[in-house]
Order: sequence, then C-alpha cells, then structure tokens
Amino acid sequence: MAARFHRVHGANVRLDGTRTRATRVESFAHGLCFSQEPLAPGEVFLVEIEEKEPGWCGHLRVGLTALDPQRLEAVPEYSLPDLVNMGDTWVFAITRNHNRVAVDGGEARGPPGEPFLCVERVRIPRDVLVGRSRPGRYSHILDELYRTNTLPPTARRSRIGVLYAPQPDGTSDMHIIINGEDMGPSARRLPTARPLYAVVDVFASTKSVRVIPVDYGLPSLQTLCRLVIEKHIVHRLAIDSLDLPPPLKSFCKHE
Repeated sequence: MAARFHRVHGANVRLDGTRTRATRVESFAHGLCFSQEPLAPGEVFLVEIEEKEPGWCGHLRVGLTALDPQRLEAVPEYSLPDLVNMGDTWVFAITRNHNRVAVDGGEARGPPGEPFLCVERVRIPRDVLVGRSRPGRYSHILDELYRTNTLPPTARRSRIGVLYAPQPDGTSDMHIIINGEDMGPSARRLPTARPLYAVVDVFASTKSVRVIPVDYGLPSLQTLCRLVIEKHIVHRLAIDSLDLPPPLKSFCKHE
C-alpha cells in the first residue's frame, strides 16, 4: 500500500510512528516527502493539511517522480526546482487560487454534487476527497458553502491528492485533486515504463500534512445516510434533533 510516507524524506521532516503524518520542524524548506510505494494507475495519494505556519510565502507542492527515493544520494532542499531538475519528476505548486488547468480552450470541471469523482477512466468516492472545516457555533449560516467545498486549497483541513491516468498512447497524465475536484491534467505524456512515486513537499506556510486512506469501493452505509439527510435538512444544527445515534450525528455533521 502507498498510503503512508517513505522512510526517505527531507532533513527538516519528522514522521509520526505510523508514517502517515509529516511535519516540517524548522525553516521553510527541506520538507520533501514521498509515498512509501509507487502508485498504481488511477490510485490517488491524498493528504490533508493539518497545520499552517504563518510568515512564509508559498504553500504545499505535490506531484510524481520516477526517481526511487531509496536511491537518492541526498534528498533535495526543494521539489521546485531541485527535484524537477533531476529529471523524470513533475511537481505542481498549490496556490490559493488558479489551480485549474485549461483543457481545449476551457477549464477542467466536474459536477461537485456527484458521489463519485471521475478522472478519465478512474472513479473515486468523492466524500473522502473533500476537506471540511470543523463546524462552529454559527457555521450553519454557511451550510451551502460548507457542502459545496468551502475550503480554499491552501487552508487547514483542505485535502489534496495526486494521481496519474493512463492514456491510449501508453503514456499517462498527472491530475491534481483538490477537495474533491479534478484540476485537470497538470502534466501530460508521463512515461510509465518506470514506477511513479507521489511527491509531497511540506513547503513554507504548510507545516504538517496527514495521509488520508482512500477506499475505492461503493460508498459506505454511513455515507449514503449522510447524503440523504443533507438533502432534507435546513442546516447542520437540525441534525441534533434527529433520532439518531450520537456517532452518526457527528458523522453527518462532518465532525
């Protein structure tokens, strides 16, 4: 499974015991991380931003590399440009705005309300891909925004993933997923003769990220219940009055 970080990482990165949480402990650089294993075609490596560090310019960077982390003489200071300049590496810098890639004169877009995200032939349950802020006392006022992806890409609890989608010519396109939406092919014609590892650069204002496991099967019963409830309530505070087990109420409110 690729759903944890590789033991090889940047000098300023500290991993937790499960290698699913990466924290940059000083400075703004030397925050490079890799997936433990190469990704399978269509497999998304998904992380959630857990901590921010104000005062730095720049945000999380994600991508793919055909370089085996175990064979690196030294982990570069930066993904851009250092790792990219080593070759066979494609990295995308996440910004607060303007992350979408123009496709055939337009932008890559998909219906955000659908239960599955479809990236070419890849189909992923959307619910786990969407990052949400914890509900506050007055957060019901923003419920419609909350359902339809309220978080800016660089915000705490935002979820960002990377995958590659095979093409008919034998190459692949790299796609960045931000809070359940496909940003389009950010790199095209990647060679797939060599394994591709996910790259996560815990850079600048992004201080800590956590790997989110993704289940590619059918939505769970809990998720289906939540989708039905969300269609019939005015705001999340109304969930408290429903005759439901407390854990299900919390799940329905994304707590």
